[in-house]
Amino acid sequence: MLTGFLFLSVSLFQTIIEMTALYNLGIALYSLLIKMVSPFNAKAKQLSHGRKQTQQLIRNLSIEGDVIWIHAASLGEFEQGRPVIEAIKAKHPNYKIVLTFFSPSGYEVRKNYNLADYIFYLPSDTKANALRFIKAINPAKVFWVKYEFWYHYLTTLKQLNIPVYGVSMIFREEQAFFKSTGKWFRTMLAAFRKFYVQDEISGRLLHGIGLNNYAVAGDTRFDRVRDIANESKDFDLVRRFVGESKQVIVAGSTWAPDEDLLIEYIQKVNRNVKLIIAPHEIHAEHIRQIESKLDVESFKYTSPIDKPEEARVLIVDTIGMLSAIYKYGQIAYIGGGFGKGIHNTLEAATYSMPVFFGPNFRKFKEARDLIDLHGGFSIKDTNALAIQLEKLWNDDILLKNMCENAGQYVDKMCGATRLIMDEVFV
Repeated sequence: MLTGFLFLSVSLFQTIIEMTALYNLGIALYSLLIKMVSPFNAKAKQLSHGRKQTQQLIRNLSIEGDVIWIHAASLGEFEQGRPVIEAIKAKHPNYKIVLTFFSPSGYEVRKNYNLADYIFYLPSDTKANALRFIKAINPAKVFWVKYEFWYHYLTTLKQLNIPVYGVSMIFREEQAFFKSTGKWFRTMLAAFRKFYVQDEISGRLLHGIGLNNYAVAGDTRFDRVRDIANESKDFDLVRRFVGESKQVIVAGSTWAPDEDLLIEYIQKVNRNVKLIIAPHEIHAEHIRQIESKLDVESFKYTSPIDKPEEARVLIVDTIGMLSAIYKYGQIAYIGGGFGKGIHNTLEAATYSMPVFFGPNFRKFKEARDLIDLHGGFSIKDTNALAIQLEKLWNDDILLKNMCENAGQYVDKMCGATRLIMDEVFV
């Protein structure tokens, strides 16, 4: 028995060494590729420059007081980590927040985020970089948001006995952690003090590989959208446009295919419906394209008319308003479903309104959940959109039930931030 145990231990050790060597090679090749293409690719240039700048900044870095390190892969993950940052700063204002990003699309947008004391690109995941960075910031606690697992950072944190907590994490059965050949990958999971996962499926997957240090907490984004809704501004021009209408669609983050079917619906199927369009792209040419397709009275938010209540379409040609505008409608339409994927459904659902979107929604858990709970619809064309919308306009009870289903879904999923704070900061 002892011989067998030793054989398995040696075999596992060899596997870890081999996999780590392959991983190191992959990291080196990726870093080299980034440098090679950076003269020709803007994002690669930003990443290469940002990592170099981080290395320079941490050389003489000295942070006084307790440090909380939060890592987010990109902008979406930042939005999930943001409620935790805000809660930490509210409860422990003396803590220093170090925020890191992997992606330029996250760093460049949030590099001036005022609640973080230090914002860096995460240096390439080598053993030396990980040790250098962690010692430079000397975190008391670390929060890893949703996904993105870097071997050397996580194993170094474990070796230094620094607690790591997973925020809004979600796991899938096809991930390497849960394969029979996934022992090396599971060494990264061993670094976590606790996983705060989004759903029961993720918890069961962790339990299946012997990890029971998890809590089904939900998604911190729900806390964020609820806070945004509670603090949302009022827009007099939008209120006047809506007037007494009880058939208002608010279409957010739309692209041309979304706009085409919505415009066809309000012009050919139901001429009583009002439409607020907040397109994903608000440059002048795209706004002109939308206007050229309309044969009903419309106006742009930045160019108001004397009697907005007489118009059928309001085009929101400015940013920063969408999350508050949803409250003026009865039904929401979320764009992107005829392209790479839909945008944020939660900003609308938090106002207790049914959410419509195109067919490319499978990668988005909240969209699947809304459909399952009868708080959302996926549509493939104008005909499908018209059928579902006309059912709702003509059945007050059905519309009321769908509104309640969407709102209750958000209510049920709120609270992840409070749970994390209560357990981690006792």
